Amino acid sequence: MQFELTKEFLDDLKMAIERNQEQELIELIGDLHGADISEIIAELDSDQALILYKVLDGAKASDVLRHMEDDDQEEFLASLTSKEIAEQFIDNLESDDAADVIQALPQDQKEEVISLIEDKDQAKDIVDLLHYEEGTAGALMAKELVAVQLNWTVSQAVKEMRRQAETIENIYTVYVVDEDDKLLGRLPIKKLITTPVRSKISDIYNEKIKFARVDEDQEDVANMMEKYDLVAVPVVDELDRLLGRITIDDIVDVIKEEAEKDYALASGISGNVESTDTVLTLTRARLPWLLIGLLGGILGARVIELYEGDLQLYPEMAFFIPLIAAMGGNAGVQSSAIIVQGLANNSLGFSGMFSKLTKEFLIALLNGLVCSILIFAYNLVFHDSMDLAITVSFALLTVIIVATLFGTFVPLVLDKYEIDPALATGPFITTVNDVLGLFIYFLIGHLFYI
Repeated sequence: MQFELTKEFLDDLKMAIERNQEQELIELIGDLHGADISEIIAELDSDQALILYKVLDGAKASDVLRHMEDDDQEEFLASLTSKEIAEQFIDNLESDDAADVIQALPQDQKEEVISLIEDKDQAKDIVDLLHYEEGTAGALMAKELVAVQLNWTVSQAVKEMRRQAETIENIYTVYVVDEDDKLLGRLPIKKLITTPVRSKISDIYNEKIKFARVDEDQEDVANMMEKYDLVAVPVVDELDRLLGRITIDDIVDVIKEEAEKDYALASGISGNVESTDTVLTLTRARLPWLLIGLLGGILGARVIELYEGDLQLYPEMAFFIPLIAAMGGNAGVQSSAIIVQGLANNSLGFSGMFSKLTKEFLIALLNGLVCSILIFAYNLVFHDSMDLAITVSFALLTVIIVATLFGTFVPLVLDKYEIDPALATGPFITTVNDVLGLFIYFLIGHLFYI
C-alpha cells in the first residue's frame, strides 16, 4: 500500500520532534520507505530534519538522502560537516549515488569529504565517476557489478560472485570478461545453477549483450534500454573494457528530467528551475520567452497597421483576426509536438525530411479543409457575405498548412544541427505562426477584395 502523507501524521511527527521523543519517531517512520521519509523531510525545517535523521540508521539515512529532491538535498547537506557526510552517508551509498551527493557539494568540501572516506576503493570509484562529463553514460553508471572471467569454472565463478555481491544492493546481470576486463557477454543465472560445477564459463555464457559506451549520451542509453526492455546495461570504454553498469532506476530519473526539461521549454521556461526558486531566478527563466512573445505581438500589430486601409474598407475582416492567429498557432504547436516526441524516442524511422513534410502537408490539408468548410458555412449564415466567407476560408486553409509545415520543419532542422528540438515548441512556434498567419490573412483578403 502506498504511503500518503497527511496533515495529522505530520503534526504528530512534529510534536514528537519538539518533545525529542526518539522512540515515538522510530515507531512513526520505522517501516517507511526512504522515498516516503524524504517526502516528509521536505515538509520540515532544517532543525526538525536533523533531529529526525538522528533516529535513522546509516543505511536508511543514506537511502533517504538518495531520494531527496536536489534542492532539499543541498540544503540538508549544508547543515552537516564533511565528516558526517563521509561517515554517515557516503559509506552506505553505491558509487553512482555517492558521486551525485558529492557533486552537489562546494568544490573545497568535495575534496575534504573524499579524503575522509574510509573505504579507499570506494573513494577511487567516486573520483573516477566525478571525472565523466554530466549527461553521459559514465556520469550515470555505478561501479558496483558482478563479473566473472571466461576461463573460470562454475565453482570459481559462484565463489567470486558471493564475494562481489556483498557490496551490491541488487544484482540484475552477471557479466563475463576476459583477463583484461574486456566485456564478452553475460552469464544466465539459470545455466549457472543447472550446470555441473566443473564446467567452464566459456561453455555456458551468452555472447549477445547490449552495452553503452562511457561517453554515450544518457538519452541514447535510455532509448536503448526502453527499446530492448533492459533493467541494466553495462558500460564499456573505447577498448570494450567493462567499467560499470547503469540500472533502470537511474534511467527513470533521466526520462523524468528530460520530460520536465522539454515541458518547461514548451511552456516558455528556459533553464532548470523549480517552484521553490527565488523570484529573480524564476523571472530570468520566464522573461526571455515573454519578450519573444512581445516582439511577435509588435510584429503582428505592424502587419495589421500595414493593411489598415483594407480594414477601413472592409472592417468585417477584423472579426476573424483572433481566429486566424489562434488556428495558426495551434496547428504549428501540434505538428512540432509530434515531431519533437518522435525525435525524442527515435520513432520517426529512416525517412527523410521531405517525407515528413509530405505527410504533415496531407494532414494539414485534410484538417484545413474541414475547418475551412465549417467557417465558410458559418459566414454564409451569420454574415451573408460570399466575399468574406471565401476570404476567411481560403486564408484559414492556407494558414493551417503553412503553420503545420513550419512546425514540422523547424524541429527537424534544429535536431540536424544538434540543437534541442524542444525549443521549437510552445511560444516560439506560436509567436511566429501568429505573425505569419496575420500576414497571410491580410494578403489573401487584399487579393480577394481588391
